[in-house]
Amino acid sequence: MAVKEKISEDQRLHWERTYHENPSMYGSSASEPGAYAIDLFSRLGLKTVLELGSGQGRDTVPMLEAGLDVTALDYSDEGLRELRLRATRFEHQLGVVKHDVHEPLPFPDESFDACYSHMLFNMALSTEELISLTQETRRVLRPGGVLVYTARHTGDAHYGVGADFGDNRFENGGFVVHFFDRDLVDRLADGFELDDVTPFNEGELPRKLFRVTMTRSPIT
Repeated sequence: MAVKEKISEDQRLHWERTYHENPSMYGSSASEPGAYAIDLFSRLGLKTVLELGSGQGRDTVPMLEAGLDVTALDYSDEGLRELRLRATRFEHQLGVVKHDVHEPLPFPDESFDACYSHMLFNMALSTEELISLTQETRRVLRPGGVLVYTARHTGDAHYGVGADFGDNRFENGGFVVHFFDRDLVDRLADGFELDDVTPFNEGELPRKLFRVTMTRSPIT
């Protein structure tokens, strides 16, 4: 097994154990970026949403409650199992897909009005893998579609702490985190209009993150 494949599999198993041991680890209320995305997508009339790294559905269920149609993607069986339990009354609005974002997204071009991801972008992905993922996201968004994602940044207290995996990636508490700087945000905006980059804090540490909003430019 190649090194990057081993890192990916180790991280997947760590998430499986974590979700199994903590069935409601993030609670049931929408995160700050989740609430922001719900408001933005609703105001813009964006109906179909692809959520990358849905986990147990902390933000998925509030999106469904707001009337959005959500395709929730994750590579954790445990996370998706918990999501299905929470969202049984929204089966007509919800699609659930098990998928590893190291691979191309399993959807046709221009399938979605919007894409949302809270902290999947700062998983153990390399910069080149992040570029590929962002371009895949652009491919499956319709022209004018909006991507909202968050990622911990280099001002976070855990940046530089723990095992160094290179490429601004460090392991802490069993999770490998890719910490973003502003240059990486700009690199990932290729083919998009970069509408907004807002720093915010989350949790008790607190984690320090960017919330990034981008609009897909037409293909030229």
